[in-house]
Amino acid sequence: MNPSKDSAPEGRTSWRKSAAVALPAVLTVGVLATVMAQGALAASFAVSGTDFQVSSGKLTSNGLASYVHTDRDTDGRGHPVALLGIGSASLSDICQSAQVKTPVGTVVFKLTAGGRAGPVSADSLVIDGEDLVGDARFGTAQIGRDAATLDAVPGVHGRRGAFGLQAGDIAVAGVKSHAWSATGGNFRLKGLRVSVSLDGEKCF
Repeated sequence: MNPSKDSAPEGRTSWRKSAAVALPAVLTVGVLATVMAQGALAASFAVSGTDFQVSSGKLTSNGLASYVHTDRDTDGRGHPVALLGIGSASLSDICQSAQVKTPVGTVVFKLTAGGRAGPVSADSLVIDGEDLVGDARFGTAQIGRDAATLDAVPGVHGRRGAFGLQAGDIAVAGVKSHAWSATGGNFRLKGLRVSVSLDGEKCF
């Protein structure tokens, strides 16, 4: 009996099987990037059960607004996050990666852009993150402002009586965050590259 064309020698990857797993993810990201570029992606949606990494060498913006928020997945489970609204953002580069379980093993889905290709930019970038680290410089900051009155970033404000903060011009170097979602309008991703790999490296 001849082996199947799709079978691979032991210790090797069947590229047909890997492609079958990777193609839907790549197509999904292509559609997502297109919709985000058109500014049509709603800021509220059910998140997946997987968080992901976001990193950038440097991020600058004309404003920042933040408050505590809860993302929910399709099972109704809540994930507390710090919602970070960033105005007209410019990033020297961007990396997003997530570990995803598939029938052939856990793969690393990775999206990168910017760097030598030029900066990445987005309007009203919103990141729902569990954490954010980096070396930051803020303009005038208002800490403890009622979340319902935040106005540094259009459309980014929370419920009345909730704790919020906002700041003027910001610059953050060495950005690293674990996030549940990221949305934005008019994304411009120069040098976009998407990869799905069984042995790929995460952003950090």
